[in-house]
Amino acid sequence: MKNYLGTPAPAAANILCVGLGWFPETPGGLDRYVYELTHQLALAQDRVELCGVGLPEAQPKFPIKLTNLAEPDNRLLQRLWLMRNNFLSRQAAKPDAINLHFALYSLPLLQILPEGVPITFSFHGPWALECKQEGVGKLGVFFRDWVEQRVYRRCDRFIVLSKAFGTILHQEYQVPWSKIHIIPGGVDLTRFQPNLSRQEARTQLNWPQDRAILFTPRRLVHRMGLDKLLIAVAKIKPKIPDVWLAIAGKGPIKASLEQQVTELGLNENVKFLGFLPDDQLPLAYQAADLTIMPSQSLEGFGLVLLESLACGTPALCTPVGGMPEVLEPFSPDLITASPEATDIAERLEEVLTGKVSMPSRIACREYAATNFDWQEIAQQVRKVLLA
Repeated sequence: MKNYLGTPAPAAANILCVGLGWFPETPGGLDRYVYELTHQLALAQDRVELCGVGLPEAQPKFPIKLTNLAEPDNRLLQRLWLMRNNFLSRQAAKPDAINLHFALYSLPLLQILPEGVPITFSFHGPWALECKQEGVGKLGVFFRDWVEQRVYRRCDRFIVLSKAFGTILHQEYQVPWSKIHIIPGGVDLTRFQPNLSRQEARTQLNWPQDRAILFTPRRLVHRMGLDKLLIAVAKIKPKIPDVWLAIAGKGPIKASLEQQVTELGLNENVKFLGFLPDDQLPLAYQAADLTIMPSQSLEGFGLVLLESLACGTPALCTPVGGMPEVLEPFSPDLITASPEATDIAERLEEVLTGKVSMPSRIACREYAATNFDWQEIAQQVRKVLLA
């Protein structure tokens, strides 16, 4: 295992990144990470090319060269064929380093990547395992695992955001620890900052002023634990009747979650926000008393935790994946005893009633700024890419 406290190298480098989609049009942790990383590298004077699917045309003042290899509505085989052909026909200087982020879109490029250039794969999660947990059939899981295994064998080194995902990469894919580098995610401290009072943020969002507000931005899928969170809110409602949970995000289980809200008698306590525009995300963090991540499995890091802390709002998580690695050094009391609804409810009640003290707005911001500034994180990543 290797951790890096790298400093910027003086000479600019050509860095080729292969991502997934385009943030914020396709919101998600991977796309946000790639968007932020490539911008930070470009701002530090590196020449960055980002290849992906559904990327927009480059803007004149845009710091990154964007190469769209296919469209997301292309059929899968056509999409992969187009990616290979369009990659071959693009005009670009030979890179000094290659950074892959998604196994499926890396697969058609494996045999045509330039020789002698180090390839680093940023492992954002076990694709096959995630799909298995979401109910994908055996054939689909087998295909995803085959893709991952084939791509990972071609890579020289790996970046993971947490020791937890480093362990999965080592145990499930037999990648030796000597190739694995642990570098946490980062947060844009300019965009995520406590520049409004809680009341001002609530006014702009038209949220209630006089209630205890919980906020969670999540994809509405099973492993995110929203069903457990709803049960927890129902459990604390008798003692904290004004509790109000705002859920931002879209996903396949929305209807079942809405039905659960009705069955638990929480129609006045839960609000489904749907897709939250990216410019409103910092407002939502600042408007909340507490951000919560109730994940049940395969949560590699939890960028949401950093964004909330950078906005001055404490964040609470379950002891799943890499999330405890973020909060343990700062405030262990903000980690629940287990991912179960009973333990989530117990900790929520302790926090909202003052039995467990929450860190101050200033302390949250300082912790995020000291440990997870994207400018510093990007330079640590750069050092691994160019090693």
